[in-house]
Amino acid sequence: MNREKRQAIFERLRDANPNPTTELEYSTTFQLLIAVILSAQMTDRGVNKATGPLFAEAGTPEAILALGEDELRERLRSINFYNTKAANVIKTCQILLEQHGGEVPEDRAALEALPGVGRKTANVILNTAFGHPVMAVDTHIFRVSNRTRIATGKTVREVEDKLTRLVPKEFLKDAHHWLILHGRYICIARKPRCAACIIYDLCEYKEKTA
Repeated sequence: MNREKRQAIFERLRDANPNPTTELEYSTTFQLLIAVILSAQMTDRGVNKATGPLFAEAGTPEAILALGEDELRERLRSINFYNTKAANVIKTCQILLEQHGGEVPEDRAALEALPGVGRKTANVILNTAFGHPVMAVDTHIFRVSNRTRIATGKTVREVEDKLTRLVPKEFLKDAHHWLILHGRYICIARKPRCAACIIYDLCEYKEKTA
């Protein structure tokens, strides 16, 4: 795919959704971090059902630690792998309080040192909370990037690096959200909804459904 096509694709995505953001529900950067940790192998809707009541009761590191791991586990039973995730959340709260004054660090290395936080989660926080122009590549973005040929790659990191290099700089901060939403609702895994796609004529997928 050439530079002109990428420019046109992101212009259309921007025009259709000028202020994209995550569908996770949160009030603070800390709550976003916890929601993203819980979101592995989960839909955002499923995470929101659990975190809504949780954050209303315990929305800070101190409050979650006061709740305790056993009680936290009970509140996360609808979350996949809730035992492991509850343990990670407790450890993360402890580290935030002991090493970062209870605040979420704006630093990749510090974020990735938190239990349950890998590169993708760190990128989500850096992008969504702090406005860094980084790409958090999940299964949706990996699929859309390869299918459209915006940025092809055999691994998540390869696609991330190519998107960072190839997406026009003016769109890079919001590209993560545009691509994930496009993959979630239009360029879906089993049968893409090509008839509803605003970048249909620019996409280079050879097996379009319309």
